[in-house]
Amino acid sequence: MSDTAQQQIVIVGAGHGGGAVAASLRQYGFKGGITVFGTEPIPPYQRPPLSKAWLKGEADAASLALRPPAFYDKADISLRLSTTVTAIDRTAKTVTTDSGETVGYDWLILATGARARRLPIPGMDLAGVLELRTAADADQLKAALGPGRKLAVVGGGYIGLEAAASALALGATATVIERESRVLARVASEALSHAYQTAHRKRGVTIELGAQVAALEGADGHVTGVRLGDGRLVPCDVALVGVGAVANVELARDAGIACDQGIIVDLAARTSDPAVFAVGDCTWRPLPHYGRDFRLESVPNALEQARQAAGAICGRAPAAPEVPWFWSDQFDLKLQIVGLPFGATHTVLRGDPATESFAVFHLADDNSLRAVEAVNMADAFMAGRLLISKGSQLAADKICDMSIAMKDLAQP
Repeated sequence: MSDTAQQQIVIVGAGHGGGAVAASLRQYGFKGGITVFGTEPIPPYQRPPLSKAWLKGEADAASLALRPPAFYDKADISLRLSTTVTAIDRTAKTVTTDSGETVGYDWLILATGARARRLPIPGMDLAGVLELRTAADADQLKAALGPGRKLAVVGGGYIGLEAAASALALGATATVIERESRVLARVASEALSHAYQTAHRKRGVTIELGAQVAALEGADGHVTGVRLGDGRLVPCDVALVGVGAVANVELARDAGIACDQGIIVDLAARTSDPAVFAVGDCTWRPLPHYGRDFRLESVPNALEQARQAAGAICGRAPAAPEVPWFWSDQFDLKLQIVGLPFGATHTVLRGDPATESFAVFHLADDNSLRAVEAVNMADAFMAGRLLISKGSQLAADKICDMSIAMKDLAQP
């Protein structure tokens, strides 16, 4: 590795990706300066618990933090919190902050994340209409929930369902409003959607499907209900809007860096500017196992790209591409997903959804495994990671036979 002692790295974004790339740089031997700019007032922390353990009061700030506060001083990483980077000058190799300060870099890493998509409907600015992207958002939601309180969730995605489950654990009621004919319609198979609808309804969550939201209504400036397209009103004390996220690409795009539905990067997390990298939810990245580019929103993706960027800067050989994976905890249901169903033409079910322990295998025409959705079935998830990475073809007629071990499903 070349001598990096005189080099300066600026990281824009102090989320999971930004924190991870800073730590990886030190782990890989980078000796120069590292400055991390974050818009929030707290050091890098884990976001997945916000809709689960944090919301239910089962996690504290220490458990949420990616690393102890002392780590950054010890590693000589400068955290510049409550600071927004407003512009990049690629020619001068500088960034400008909201205070007007200019900071130079040899390498720039963008970890700008994503923001909640806003609905173009009346009432979005009422008090009590919340999103769930940050610790501050989660604190507001937690303060609004409790026994007898009513939560309306607009959007039946993972965040919305997790929040509904957490609301019930806090003694509140929850109504999930989804415009599609099933929850998780854009991100899960029909079998998984139906299983989660059944599980939530059985535990007391109300789910409205095929429901358009016309407006959020309120009194004295505070939300009191969600007006549906058919005229019905869903009363609520707090409304959580979770209808997807938009990559924060504006900083990169304004600087002339190539963007699509995210900041375009290669397998080293490098952008169209060789001195600029990008990691995490803001990126539009290659998926070698699927022969296409895509934007992923997951912690494993942010960690993989953090290692890619840090490794490239430090001259390390690139690691083998990972198979994407995701998870969601709702009630006592542990969902683990590995892979993406690109190229899949049929599914095979292993186990029985009625028992809340099952897996959906997504297969291509040649029975090569593309993805696995596993609910309380960790062996299917773990085997799926290995089988997808190997490009394995499965004996499809044997998947549903629970007497056959996962390791024996791959065709010779």
